[in-house]
Amino acid sequence: MADLQAILDSIYADIQPRIGEGKVADYIPELAKVDPKQFGMAIVTVDGKVYRVGNADTAFSIQSISKVFMLTLALGKVGEGLWKRVGREPSGSAFNSIVQLEHESGIPRNPFINAGAIAVSDVVMAGHAPREAIGELLRFVRYLADDESITIDDKVARSETQTGYRNFALANFMRAYRNLDHPVDHVLGVYFHQCALSMSCEQLARAGLFLAARGSNPTTGHSVVSPKRARRINALMLTCGHYDGSGDFAYHVGLPGKSGVGGGIFAVAPGIASIAVWSPGLNKVGNSQLGAAALEMLAARTGWSVFGD
Repeated sequence: MADLQAILDSIYADIQPRIGEGKVADYIPELAKVDPKQFGMAIVTVDGKVYRVGNADTAFSIQSISKVFMLTLALGKVGEGLWKRVGREPSGSAFNSIVQLEHESGIPRNPFINAGAIAVSDVVMAGHAPREAIGELLRFVRYLADDESITIDDKVARSETQTGYRNFALANFMRAYRNLDHPVDHVLGVYFHQCALSMSCEQLARAGLFLAARGSNPTTGHSVVSPKRARRINALMLTCGHYDGSGDFAYHVGLPGKSGVGGGIFAVAPGIASIAVWSPGLNKVGNSQLGAAALEMLAARTGWSVFGD
């Protein structure tokens, strides 16, 4: 294994003059308040070693990265039956587009665009009150990261509830097509709270380590999903994890990953490590501008890529 701390330090040095680039997600009022001049990165290897730089211990709103954990829960509940309600194809449209949803009769293109994630939240809710479903997700993420200090930022959740008109439109649209079983406000209550999960880069990298290690968390010994399911979640992250910037991310970085408009990106080097990077400024398709740049540098300097060295 290359000297990962030295590689991280070199990436941080190269990124430092650019810190503050991009535009924070100002359509969510609480996220608009975040200082864009921050950058953190953490790597957790499958043998349990942790490497970090910058603001790697600063908690941030993981937003759509939470969709990976909710997808894992939903697959645990209904297995392959999930794909009757959500597709597995890249969208090629904005993450909150309603046009595609109408064209495809209320079946979202994949579980990582907003409509797909709302449908996944509906599946996780089955038989539960919204509060119970939110609690289930929080317990799951704490279990994965082996960290009871992880919380949900209620201010962010409230901010999203007050301004999430497009998500209400998407959910009502799916309800009209009978692709939501629960009341729209209940499903969106779960969805807004999952997006408001607050985690640091290190916590996020620890929580996602099972996807780098064939479905088990090697630091705790817990089996989370089967190797086959871990592989399939990684496949979905590679093809759909960055909205309509997914192809570009695969081209430049070559690792499964999931971004969030809070400025985080979670990525997986299968069999090697999980990585989390955070810089709040976003590019034009809603992905962290410096986070993507840092991951491209990491892939180039380590040779990590699902497509070969």
